[in-house]
Amino acid sequence: MAMSMTESESEDLILPGDCAPKIRVLFDYWRSIHPESGLPGRGDFDPVDIPELLPNVWMVDVARAPLRFRFRVIGTEIVKFTDHDHTGRWLDEVYKGFTESPAFGFYRDCVEDRRANYRKGRARIRNTPQSIEAEQLTLPLATNGRDVDILLMMTLYADLPPAKERYWDSERGD
Repeated sequence: MAMSMTESESEDLILPGDCAPKIRVLFDYWRSIHPESGLPGRGDFDPVDIPELLPNVWMVDVARAPLRFRFRVIGTEIVKFTDHDHTGRWLDEVYKGFTESPAFGFYRDCVEDRRANYRKGRARIRNTPQSIEAEQLTLPLATNGRDVDILLMMTLYADLPPAKERYWDSERGD
């Protein structure tokens, strides 16, 4: 499907060649549901289309005035890694100092710029000296095609350690 987007949306994310295949599948799916103008909305996204990806997918609601983010849906692999299901909770309640963190700025930029984003790096497991490699794709969704109201995300963890209590606290500030 050809996309006709605004200037701020026209600079498509180019995924690195070494990104995980699942990241590429979700990105390609998001592009396939993209309307001719504006951004896709939650109504365009059908989890039935990507069942193999759902364990690593999570969605975050975007609230404004003030800008806040709330866990809407959290995939089973994310819950397994954090050992908590924070569905319905605000990120700034779950993660102390979140609004001053680089992660908050990253999410804010995704909302304001209306652009997909990709990151890869070491993720430190909170309360331990351990860290693992993690990849994250963040895709904006907008009910009205313009104002981002949900972030559709995928996080993949490599070499997950067998610790019972795990919390993701990225060295990048997540």
